[in-house]
Amino acid sequence: MKVLGKVIVVTGAGGGIGKELVRQLLEKGARVAAIIHKSGLEDIKSLTPVYGDKISAHRANIANKEDVEKLPEEILAVHGCIDGIINNAGILQNFRSVNDLDYEQIQRVMDVNFYGTLYMCKAFLPHLLNRPEAHITNVSSMGGFLPVPLQSIYSASKAAVKMLTEGLHLELRNTNVGVTVVFPGGVDTNLVKNAGIELEGANNHSYKMISPTEAASTIINGMENKKYRVLAGNDAKIMDFLYRLNPKKATDIIAKKIKTL
Repeated sequence: MKVLGKVIVVTGAGGGIGKELVRQLLEKGARVAAIIHKSGLEDIKSLTPVYGDKISAHRANIANKEDVEKLPEEILAVHGCIDGIINNAGILQNFRSVNDLDYEQIQRVMDVNFYGTLYMCKAFLPHLLNRPEAHITNVSSMGGFLPVPLQSIYSASKAAVKMLTEGLHLELRNTNVGVTVVFPGGVDTNLVKNAGIELEGANNHSYKMISPTEAASTIINGMENKKYRVLAGNDAKIMDFLYRLNPKKATDIIAKKIKTL
């Protein structure tokens, strides 16, 4: 689905990949409803003088079902229709083993990463099905197909996003709604920096983190070309291949490559 002239909803729009998704979609001629939870509103407002009513900002905690269920009508009131959603919002867990995590931390990761994506799909799907052409893009993670050290709950949440998205693709295959799942590898965002991750060989071209700009471009390209799955970054592509070839070996490699500071 080409985004020119379409209304696209983006979660996690306050920073990182989300902010870049908003900017690039606007540059491509889309109208954008930017979903923000706590921060990033000023950055979104700064785009208004350039893009006017083509962009709107909406505050919502996607982990809260009631917040999400209000969004479609809010967005329809501004833009008149909804053609696509990009479920980009997500959080990492603290770098701890499952044994050392409390249930509150576990619940929060699952609520944001999995249930937030599910709530968005459920709330917007009826409206997407009424459009001549529509698309759902869900951002999983390299951790959704490969366990990441001390991120077992995060990986579980992103694996759930993977299977939800692939299931939706199957359910919607004979409809007007396309579905894409995205697996980013390491992306150079504040989320990653603040988590205290060190990637061995980070300057090596094969494993170098990609920028939010590159990640956003890859995601939009996947939507526009109706890709079934998208691997963003060389590390994601390499580890996807290795995991298919030898899952245990791939797990051993990622354990050596990723260290916590």
